[in-house]
Amino acid sequence: MPRTFESLEEFRAAAGEELGTGEWHTVTQEQINTFADATGDHQWIHVDPEKSASGPFGTTIAHGYLTLSLLPVLAQSIYEVKGLAMGVNYGANKIRFPNAVPVDSRIRATATLKDVADIPIGTQVTITFVIELEGAEKPACIAEVVYVMAAA
Repeated sequence: MPRTFESLEEFRAAAGEELGTGEWHTVTQEQINTFADATGDHQWIHVDPEKSASGPFGTTIAHGYLTLSLLPVLAQSIYEVKGLAMGVNYGANKIRFPNAVPVDSRIRATATLKDVADIPIGTQVTITFVIELEGAEKPACIAEVVYVMAAA
């Protein structure tokens, strides 16, 4: 169950808090191939299981940007903010991919509401996500992501 905030004001009050850890998500070869088709990035390390078997990871791996693009699905099991007229991506301050995500591995995210600020079009929130790779010491991704939200 995601942590539910009944309003943007309630969400704002959680600034500085860890919002929680989400559910596990399995990264499949079908997802990797679909992402490769969408982005045009068909590097063998992502889409060629035979060649990748003798590569540095012993299997195909997810694109770093695929891992990052899974934040919406990973975040939906962490938190929910009700009463929004809009919530949009505004950008990212910092993104790192310390660990590869092998095909069929599981990832999940922990989110921390780092900062909240008023801006002319709404409320800017900065959330730090740490995407954990099951069984690994290092995370798959650490991203400081910025969103703009506006109350309904």
